Amino acid sequence: FLFQTSLSIWGWGSLGIVLSLKTFGPFAIFYFAFYILCFVGGGFVVTLLFGKTNSEKYLEQCEHSFLPSTSAGVPKCIEEMKQEARPIKIDRRLTGANIIDEPLQQVIQFSLRDYVQYWYYTLSDDESFLLEIRQALQNALIKFSTRSKEIDWQPYFTTRLVDDFGTHLRVFRKAQQRITEKDEQNKDTAEDLVDTFFEVEVEMEREVCRDAVCTSPKDEEGFLRDLCEVLLYLLLPPGDFQNKIMRYFVREILAQGILLPLINQLSDPDYINQYVIWMIRDSICNYEAFMNIIKLSDNIGELEAVRDKAVEELQYLRSLDTGGDNINTIKNQINSLLFVKKVCDSRIQRLQSGKEIDTVKLAANFGKLCTVPLDNILVDNVALQFFMDYMQQMGGQAHLFFWLTVEGYRVTAQQQLEVLLSRQKDGKHQTNQTKGLLRAAAVGIYDQYLSEKASPRFNIDDCLVAKLAEKLNHEDPTPEIFDDIQRKVYELMLRDERFYPSFKQNALYVRMLAELDMLKDPSFRGSDDGEGGEAFNFSILVLYLNLHYKLHCSTNQL
Repeated sequence: FLFQTSLSIWGWGSLGIVLSLKTFGPFAIFYFAFYILCFVGGGFVVTLLFGKTNSEKYLEQCEHSFLPSTSAGVPKCIEEMKQEARPIKIDRRLTGANIIDEPLQQVIQFSLRDYVQYWYYTLSDDESFLLEIRQALQNALIKFSTRSKEIDWQPYFTTRLVDDFGTHLRVFRKAQQRITEKDEQNKDTAEDLVDTFFEVEVEMEREVCRDAVCTSPKDEEGFLRDLCEVLLYLLLPPGDFQNKIMRYFVREILAQGILLPLINQLSDPDYINQYVIWMIRDSICNYEAFMNIIKLSDNIGELEAVRDKAVEELQYLRSLDTGGDNINTIKNQINSLLFVKKVCDSRIQRLQSGKEIDTVKLAANFGKLCTVPLDNILVDNVALQFFMDYMQQMGGQAHLFFWLTVEGYRVTAQQQLEVLLSRQKDGKHQTNQTKGLLRAAAVGIYDQYLSEKASPRFNIDDCLVAKLAEKLNHEDPTPEIFDDIQRKVYELMLRDERFYPSFKQNALYVRMLAELDMLKDPSFRGSDDGEGGEAFNFSILVLYLNLHYKLHCSTNQL
C-alpha cells in the first residue's frame, strides 16, 4: 500500500512538472523565485517607511510634551556665568556665645587655609566648594554644641574625671613600687616601667589595657581614625557621612592634623612643666603644702634638686648677711632654708636606706602600732591619700567619695546660706536662686551615689534613701540633709572588716604612720626635724591633724 502511494505521488508530481515546463517554458522556476523575492522586499520597505514616519511623529509628540526646551537654558546659564560673583553671607553663630564663636571661626578659617585652599585654588577660583565645606563644618559644630548642652557635665568633671586621674596616678605609683622591688640591674629602665605600668593597669582595671594605643604610633593613629569616624557619624548629616571621599578627607584632617598633634603637645614634658609654671606664677605656694610634698616625695632626683636650690639660696642670703634693717628677715629666711635642707637630707637618707619599701617587716619589728582614729584620717591630706588607695584596692571607694562629697556640700551650703542671710539683711533677695543651686547640688549627689541609676551604688538602708528622696522633693535643701546617710556610711567604713579594721593591718597603714612620723622606731621618729628617741605625744598628733582640718575646710570654702 505504501509503495502504491509513493508511486502515485511521484507520478502526479512528474506530470505537474512536465505540464508546467510545457506551458511556461524552461525559465518559469526562476521567474517564480524572483516574484517571491520582490514581494518580500516590497513588504519590508513599506513597513520600514511606515514605522519611520510614525516614530518621528511620536518623538515630536514626546519632545513637546515631556522634555523642557533647552534653547533658553543655555544662554541663561552663560549669562549668569558672565555676571560678577555676589558676596557670600555666612552665619557666624555656632554656640550662641560670641566669646567662643569667634575663636572657632578662626579655627575653621585656618583649617581651610592650611588643608584645602592651597591646593583648591590651583584647580578653580569658584568659592562655592569652600562655602559648602565651611557650612558642613559649622553644622557639625552646631550639632556638637547642641549635644554638649544636653549632657550633665558636673558628675563627669567632679567624679569620673577625678577618679580616672587618681586611678592613673595609683597605677603609676604601684608600677614604680614594683620596679623598686626588682633587681638593681633592671631598675629605673623606661621600657621596664612601661611594661610594668600596663601590667598593673590590667590588674586594677580588670582586663582593660591600653598598651597598644599608647605605645604603638600605628595603633594610636588607627584608634584616632576610629574615634573620628564615630564623631562624624554623630555630627554629620547622613548625606555627607555617606560620601566616602568627604568622610575620609575630614577624618584624616581631624586625626592627623588636630588630635594627634594636640595629644603630642599635651604629653610633652617640657610643655607640661611650662604650663605648671605659668599656672603657679601668680599664686603663693602654701608652706605646709610645700613641706608635705617634700615629705611624700619618693624621687631622690627631685629631692636633691630642691636641696641644691636651697643651698644656692643660702649662699646668696649669707652674702647679704652684713647687717642693716633687714637682718632679722634674712636670718629667718636662712633658718627656713636650713630646715628645708635638713628635711631633704633626711628624706633622701631614708629612701636610700630602703626603709620606705619593706613596710611589712617594719610593722613586725615595731609590734603594736599607734592607732589613728578614722576621724583624723578623713581630715588629714597625707593620711587620707593612703586610706583612699586602700579603699580603691578593696572596692569601697564609693563610700569614701560619698562621705567626702557630702562634707564638701555641707561646707558650701553653710557658706551659701550665710551669704543669703547677710544679703537678706541688706535688703537684697536671691533666695530662689541660691536654693535652686543647693537643690541641684543635692540632687546631683543623690543621683550619683544613691539613685537606682547610680554607678557604683553602695548598699544602704532603703528607708533612709526614701526619706532623703522625700526631703529633696518637698523641702528646701539644708546643710544637714545628708547627715543620716553620711553617719551610716561612716559607721560602715569604721566597723566593716573590709575597710578601716583591715586598713590598720595593711602595709599602707604602716607607710602612713611613717609619713606622719608616728612610728616608734627611733630611725623614723623625728627624722625630719633632727630630733629622735622621744616618746610619741598623741596631743601633738591631734594638734597637727586639726591644723590640716582647718586648712582642708578653708580650701573647700574657697
